[in-house]
Amino acid sequence: MFDPKSRAWIVPSLCLISLLISLEVDGSPAPLILLESAVAKGAVCLDGSPPAYHFSPGSGSGVNNWLVFMEGGGWCRNVTECVELTGNSGGSSKFMKELSFSGILGDNQKTNPDFYNWNRIMIRYCDGSSFTGDVEAVDPATNLHYRGGRVWHAMIDDLLAKGMNKAENVDRTCEGGLASILHCDDFRSLLPSSVNVKCFSDAGYFIDVKDISGADSVKSLYTDVVNLHESEKFLPSSCNWRQGPSWCFFPQNVVPEMSTPLFILNSAYDSWQIRNILVPSSADPGQAWAECKLDIKKCSSSQLQTLQGYRSQFLRALPTSTSTGVFIISCYAHCQSGGPPTWQDVDSPMIENTTIAKAVGDWYNDRSAVRKIDCEYPCNSSCPNINNE
Repeated sequence: MFDPKSRAWIVPSLCLISLLISLEVDGSPAPLILLESAVAKGAVCLDGSPPAYHFSPGSGSGVNNWLVFMEGGGWCRNVTECVELTGNSGGSSKFMKELSFSGILGDNQKTNPDFYNWNRIMIRYCDGSSFTGDVEAVDPATNLHYRGGRVWHAMIDDLLAKGMNKAENVDRTCEGGLASILHCDDFRSLLPSSVNVKCFSDAGYFIDVKDISGADSVKSLYTDVVNLHESEKFLPSSCNWRQGPSWCFFPQNVVPEMSTPLFILNSAYDSWQIRNILVPSSADPGQAWAECKLDIKKCSSSQLQTLQGYRSQFLRALPTSTSTGVFIISCYAHCQSGGPPTWQDVDSPMIENTTIAKAVGDWYNDRSAVRKIDCEYPCNSSCPNINNE
């Protein structure tokens, strides 16, 4: 019989490099599970290999609770970039290995008190489209499969069959968490209505902003990704395609229409966004920003002024609803939920003496509303341990 108190949570994608480093160092091992049955459905990685996930079973009070963590790692916008990804785990499960979980996926009650004994899953990312692609044809010259949307549904179908359909709580989380936002309501629709489903996005709130040269670099990137992967089918149906389907790759255009509760964890000076959206290489041919992008402490006064202007645009793009959890820190960092140093440790970054783990736990368990927005850089004394990651 289904427990009416069941909950489900889905977590967005990992910050591929920094998080995987911490995952291999801390926490308990989680074997790699190749989903061979998905191949017949055409739900495969870029190179046609089967998709994969890692699973650590729940215990005790968490045995009926599920944390689904979606790995991230960026996008490929053209054939050349996608072919390059097939040479590593970003595009092929052939290069994936067993990992150890930590941070929000960790099994240490002290550092992860709210989720340590849940069923914890990490869905590996190998499609280059934030799990949105759906192209039937395969070019024999490249053997590229643009099937991220199919991978997403094949994974969820498998987890439902393994017991998630009888969950008490489900949290969908993602580091590099655009995928968590794009698929949140769809995930909610695949579970029984009595399940408590919430979504958490770590470093996935990419904003629609011009780069320092005045060009729409990120909009151009998203347009290329959506067109190449034919992503329309797996973008949120509630989003108004005011400027084409790539419009719906920007969370600020999706979140206001979401019906599932969402928590946004981000830096107002997100290091990936600064380096790739605000100041991409194409906008800085003379590399005047090279040192600043590498180390925010080396930014000139005029560069810092530009970063403060970016922060203002970022804050204006955030949802205003008090039901949306918000933790916007001023550290120069990207993903922050994947390991103890940033999730919850003695020297973890904080806002108003609150760690990220406590803020997320308080919001998820309805202990308190969470809307914490940090002061301007360099005000936060807890940031130096993570700045420039």
